[in-house]
Amino acid sequence: MKQIILGTAGHIDHGKTSLIRALTGIDTDRLKEEKERGITIELGFAHLELPNGKLLGIVDVPGHEKFVKNMVAGATGVDIVAMVIAADEGVMPQTREHLEICQLLNVKHGLVVLTKIDMVDPEWLELVREDVAEYLSETFLADMPTVEVSSITGEGIEEMIRILDKLAEEIPEKDTGHLFRLPIDRIFTMRGFGTVITGTSVSGQISTGDEVSIYPEGISSRIRGMHVHNKEVTEVSSGLRTAINVQGIEKMMLQRGDILATKGSLRTTYMVDVKLDLLASSPRKVKNRAKARFHTGTSEIISTVVLLDRDELKPGESCFAQIRLDAPTAVLKGDRYVLRSYSPVRTIGGGEILNPLPLKKKRFSDTVLSELKILHEGEQKDVIERFVALGRFRGVEETELSFLVNLSKKKLSEPLKALKAQKVVIQFDKERSALIHQDFFEKARTELLDILSQYHKNFPLKSGLLKEELRSRSTGAKEPKLFNHIINQLAREEVLVPEMEEVRLESHKVTLAQDQKKTRQEMEDIYQKGGLEPPYFKDLKAKFPKDTASEVLGVMVKDGVLLKVKEDLYFHRTAVEKLEQQLIEFIRKEGEITTPQFKEMTGTSRKYTIPLIEYFDASQITVRVGDSRVLRKK
Repeated sequence: MKQIILGTAGHIDHGKTSLIRALTGIDTDRLKEEKERGITIELGFAHLELPNGKLLGIVDVPGHEKFVKNMVAGATGVDIVAMVIAADEGVMPQTREHLEICQLLNVKHGLVVLTKIDMVDPEWLELVREDVAEYLSETFLADMPTVEVSSITGEGIEEMIRILDKLAEEIPEKDTGHLFRLPIDRIFTMRGFGTVITGTSVSGQISTGDEVSIYPEGISSRIRGMHVHNKEVTEVSSGLRTAINVQGIEKMMLQRGDILATKGSLRTTYMVDVKLDLLASSPRKVKNRAKARFHTGTSEIISTVVLLDRDELKPGESCFAQIRLDAPTAVLKGDRYVLRSYSPVRTIGGGEILNPLPLKKKRFSDTVLSELKILHEGEQKDVIERFVALGRFRGVEETELSFLVNLSKKKLSEPLKALKAQKVVIQFDKERSALIHQDFFEKARTELLDILSQYHKNFPLKSGLLKEELRSRSTGAKEPKLFNHIINQLAREEVLVPEMEEVRLESHKVTLAQDQKKTRQEMEDIYQKGGLEPPYFKDLKAKFPKDTASEVLGVMVKDGVLLKVKEDLYFHRTAVEKLEQQLIEFIRKEGEITTPQFKEMTGTSRKYTIPLIEYFDASQITVRVGDSRVLRKK
């Protein structure tokens, strides 16, 4: 059964609670203090089955100015607002404030209910009609139906039910959303069941037994049972007044303003980027860094308003702002919020949340303002692209992107596919579905090439730069998966050449200066003459100026002229190759060779014999079996 949420609004003592009692037979005043004072302090709830079969969930909100914050909570998730105005008083201060709150929360459907018509004469009633019509002429209620009722006599109640029945038919199907969210407005304990929370589900779907998280604390729980208007249900979707019995949570662990949601689905934040609309009725302008009360869902958080393009916002004006919160919250892009002044407390503005997880913003930045304009007005594809770009070099995973843009993965897939096809967005890690914007990908790529180019310039005799060192020098490609993706791409394009642990530009060729060529020839002569008894390099390099020998050594090893057998010990290639051939012929003939036999073959001491036989082991020529070596089978 589809359910529509009706919220009452209006000044204190204008008959909201009495009206609901006349409609449903349910008294929504449940607190002793409410009974004694005759006013609604907390939210009250009732329900009514309409003639068309739809179920009308009713939220009765407080009218007293001291309890307006509870009204904000009650307006969350409302489909239809009943603006209640007493015929004996007409439009009053809370009438105006409640209407402004409804507009800020983007409520689009409603009706006007003139109550207490039994207390006024026809002439006065006509004056009130004219006054109300004039006041509402510039609001979303201007063309909405008006009904006149008496909760005492019952006059007009049937007509109101008829109007509600028609309005309910006109309410479009809600986009249920991909995440279940229920802002909590009441918490209580039931003997034998434990903790029960209530609220209006604003999106998604959930079933008994499902795991959930309660934010902003991130408390884990499971759904033990659910009721919708005193009837047990196993499944709850968007737009239902719901009581949920949660497992393993004490009442004291929760508070009004918390959000029950799909497990692990939300992120907590101390900042939100917003479009801020300051009411024309606001008594004063808002200055940058002003303190205010931030209302979203059922929560109220003290906050600081940072204006991003000006020093003050005048009544009736709008701007982009960043709200910095004194306590954490969990919201989604597109959520509505209400802003109330810190003191004296009054509704002053509100608007739409644009970024639920921002970094601190720089004021008066054209880049920042352009970014927020896209998030506010841009097409879906542009918004997705912008959030990927906000990930900068870190990138963003698809799961996080789904949260940021407030789209299911299914709805995200098509526009994302188009962005990938246009190479505007690049996937650099398939395992995590990590994405980076083309602008930052190109910057990271260019930076790596610049680092390599400069390295070759500074060290022309070095064959290349260690990959890990290249990554550590980078600012854009620190992320290992992104680094490897860029390196592999550049290799495919034949721009650079990966060689073992090193990488070099394809254009880089080691060239020796005249003095270095002379050193190389002298070193090669020494190693050739040394044969199987060459000098250790530490003894050799002192014969040449500065680091010339070390630089030339690297080139000779890279070119394969010298072979590194162990640390500081190098042999000329021809000597090792000749010895290798002798070794192979000996083992083929004898079947094996012992270390003493190998020593006799080389005609050298153990300081050369042992490193050489171990070199052949490492080179997959021989393998040790007991005290002998045999040829490794290939």
